[in-house]
Amino acid sequence: MLKWCLIATVCLAAAGASGAEEDGAYPLRDAVECTPRGGLPNFFGKLASGGAVRIGYLGGSITAQEGWRPKTLAWFQERFPEAQVEQINAAIGGTGSALGVFRVEQDVLQHKPDLLFVEFAVNDSGVSPERICRTMEGIVRKTFRADASTDICFVYTLTEGMLGDLQGGKYPRAASAMEAVADHYGIPSIHMGLEVARRAKEGTVVFKGPRPQTDEDKAALEGKVLFSEDGVHPYTDSGHILYLEAVARSMDAIQAAGKPGPHELGATLAADNWESATMVPLNRAALSAGWKELNPDENGIAGRFRGRMPRMWHSNTPGDTISFRFEGTYAAIYDVIGPDCGQVAVSVDGAASVVRARFDKYCTYHRLATLGLASGLPDAAHTVSVTIQPEQPDKVAILSERDSTMDDPARYDDTAVYAGSILLLGELVE
Repeated sequence: MLKWCLIATVCLAAAGASGAEEDGAYPLRDAVECTPRGGLPNFFGKLASGGAVRIGYLGGSITAQEGWRPKTLAWFQERFPEAQVEQINAAIGGTGSALGVFRVEQDVLQHKPDLLFVEFAVNDSGVSPERICRTMEGIVRKTFRADASTDICFVYTLTEGMLGDLQGGKYPRAASAMEAVADHYGIPSIHMGLEVARRAKEGTVVFKGPRPQTDEDKAALEGKVLFSEDGVHPYTDSGHILYLEAVARSMDAIQAAGKPGPHELGATLAADNWESATMVPLNRAALSAGWKELNPDENGIAGRFRGRMPRMWHSNTPGDTISFRFEGTYAAIYDVIGPDCGQVAVSVDGAASVVRARFDKYCTYHRLATLGLASGLPDAAHTVSVTIQPEQPDKVAILSERDSTMDDPARYDDTAVYAGSILLLGELVE
């Protein structure tokens, strides 16, 4: 699964990595490695008292890697040997806070974390600051409502396109927007990449490059740290160590901040934040006869994604429909896209249908995705219909966008749709 995690995030990061366009309501923040704010007092208190302590990691592919996540877990385990520190790995590559706010309950909160790290600054880099504030605030408020003693820490990573802002002393746009939420709720934050950017500027970090293969390559890197191969995902044995060191340097100040006690929600930062984000099983919609729920013990795709999508439905019959009514402002479908997937026509409130492909240039394998249906709607009742189309997208042309070809045309020859949930800001009307 790591392969798709890496590719999907490269795509998202490339779409809008730079934060140079400053938004008036969310100015670029001065770059500091750590802002302790209210600290993590409940978490550190539980570490000191021993027993089971759970750390949740909600993020994208940089968190999905076997990098800063397991490294920081091991750091806490070594520093607090009297506690049994466990992880909740809730990372999905190529996804940001807009999906994170829907899945945080299923993927993290039901497992009762004591600390939640949230890492979405890279995958949210092309998203408006207003949207980021709404989704990140939704994650925070859902977490504190589930358990007011759970502490949260925002962590920020970087891509090659963010180096300019950081080396100029500013956070990029996404992290700057997230800082507004952190300020409002007293959440500590750590920019794990600020020191990386500084060292890249001075020349002691090579931000992007292939692993050395020859003695000459190794000699050229002597005294330097090779951070990443693709400008996004750190090397496990070098780049992620720099992320670990940033967290470790920050923990003394964070540990000294704040007093134990329940987190008070108080007033919202954004009245229209996504705290109401709801994930509804697909079978609560009206499904036409061709839709079948897949058994994860028998179907390889359903089995592969059961940890993130416990129930999955499938149809490849043109004309099959998903239809539902809801009261709210936003609707999407949590789905899986891949080589055999086709396209659907989406209609909202009886308007003309829009055809949406469930296939893109990375679809040489299956991965989790989100099919957006409607957003920014009036807060009222709406009707949505999704219909599988008989025509396939031009898969050859789409794959050629990244110089890929079909390894086996038969593997691509289908109009399949895989779906698990409806994502709503609002409530389903049944």
